[in-house]
Amino acid sequence: MSYQVLARKYRPTNFEEVVGQDHVVQALSNSISQDRIHQAYLLAGTRGVGKTTIARILAKCLNCQSEENPVTIPCDKCNVCEEIKVGRHLEFLEIDAASRTGVDDMRELIDNVQYKPANGLYKIYLIDEVHMLSRASFNALLKTLEEPPEHVVFIFATTDPDKIPKTVLSRCLQLNLKTVAHNILQDHLASIVKNEEVPNDNEALGLIADSANGSVRDALTLLDQAIAHGAGSINLDEVKSLLGTIDHSYLYGMMHSVINGDGKNAFHHLDSIAELNPEYDHILQSIISILHKVSLEQVLNNSDTDEIKELASIIDPEFCQLLYEITVNAYSMFHVHPNPKEALEICLLRMLAFNPLKQPLETSIEASGIEKKNNKIESPPPIKINKPIEEKAQTIEQPPIAPLIEEAKVEQEEPSISVQSYEDWNKAYLSMDLSAFSEALFGNLEFSSHERSSITLKGDIDKSSIPQSVLTEFQDECSSFFKVKITLKFEQGSCENSPSSIKLKANNVKQSSAQSSITNDAGIQDIMKKFNGKIQDGSIKPLD
Repeated sequence: MSYQVLARKYRPTNFEEVVGQDHVVQALSNSISQDRIHQAYLLAGTRGVGKTTIARILAKCLNCQSEENPVTIPCDKCNVCEEIKVGRHLEFLEIDAASRTGVDDMRELIDNVQYKPANGLYKIYLIDEVHMLSRASFNALLKTLEEPPEHVVFIFATTDPDKIPKTVLSRCLQLNLKTVAHNILQDHLASIVKNEEVPNDNEALGLIADSANGSVRDALTLLDQAIAHGAGSINLDEVKSLLGTIDHSYLYGMMHSVINGDGKNAFHHLDSIAELNPEYDHILQSIISILHKVSLEQVLNNSDTDEIKELASIIDPEFCQLLYEITVNAYSMFHVHPNPKEALEICLLRMLAFNPLKQPLETSIEASGIEKKNNKIESPPPIKINKPIEEKAQTIEQPPIAPLIEEAKVEQEEPSISVQSYEDWNKAYLSMDLSAFSEALFGNLEFSSHERSSITLKGDIDKSSIPQSVLTEFQDECSSFFKVKITLKFEQGSCENSPSSIKLKANNVKQSSAQSSITNDAGIQDIMKKFNGKIQDGSIKPLD
């Protein structure tokens, strides 16, 4: 076979070529240069980050014949280096623990430990996926691992160190390999395609590095696939088709619609995405990534993407966190859903359902009857104005714009309704159409005063902690009710007569009355005595 896959062709042959594991390379190089060779090393990390590669490099460093002592940079020319590279050196035994889990295999290994190496300074045992060994195998290895001969070095590699007994871990020098950073991985891919003289798109390499999730081997495998898929070149559209990813502009548009509460437009974007036959779990991953970047932008202002900056400027941090939780929950349950697209749709529906804005901006414009066309404002059609409290809504003809402006000025000077007490305010509050977010915040505040176009509420609250969208919604609802532009003010103080507390007191009175009527009912008491029964706590509910 003439062709060699990139993952094998570009496997590092010395520590200088290892990508993204500087902390491990430095620890091993220092231990060799200071002649502090440990009896057992444990290399732990996810797939494709260099565990086996580093183990082989360490074996070459310990047995390289270029010098009498171990070296930090193997020559890659002597017989030992060549034999270790191809896997046939007598003093370097590489064992696959997944296929040799039995205690008999471990006993055979231990029996050969006592013999000194014939062709090298050290006899090195590399046990790959060591966590797959049976408990009996670990127990058989313990004594030898604790006090091995001076010429023996054990190197263990594992993707799951938690499954290794602590008695084994305590005898090893543990080195944890990290996933490789995106920018390092992308630069590594760029250097490889340059050496291979493959025409490429830097953005396409970024997508490949992102899909590899920090694994160098996965990245090189995907790079091989991308070259084959693109007939010898790496094109952005071809890579998107290969990975099942889509243009993020669709997702940015969909998130804009979600934030504005525009469900129809959000699903229109989703239909456009569905036409590209994407991997829907990748879409959820992309949405999670977008929301994560938006959250960081709101706190750190560290994004270079205009779309992320725009989303961060129009979404409340609390709502952004809620959307993030909804998406992460949907992704965690994705594998149990029978239909991938339906899983994404229900996630989108939940985002829209928990939007603190009950109506989007477009709906508000349509409700006011004003349309902007060719930079001209047309006369609106008839609209409905809600009368306060007991009065029912009636339809009136909307007058021309100019008289409306004049009337608005008059209304700004003198509100048509005045609230003098908390009873009046509570009645007005109950007549408003509020979202659950507004009810949870403002229902626990007590009326303090009403002066012209300002209303003061008191309670244990800080205005800066109120999401701007929720505050705007409540102020608009108050302005609609009082027919004047209302500004809310807040003051600290005890709160005993808020709408929520009054409602709670009324419910308690109803509950007490219901319990009293049941307890004092002679017929019920006779039945309880006859059948030796009792009323379960919490089972008595008042009639609505």
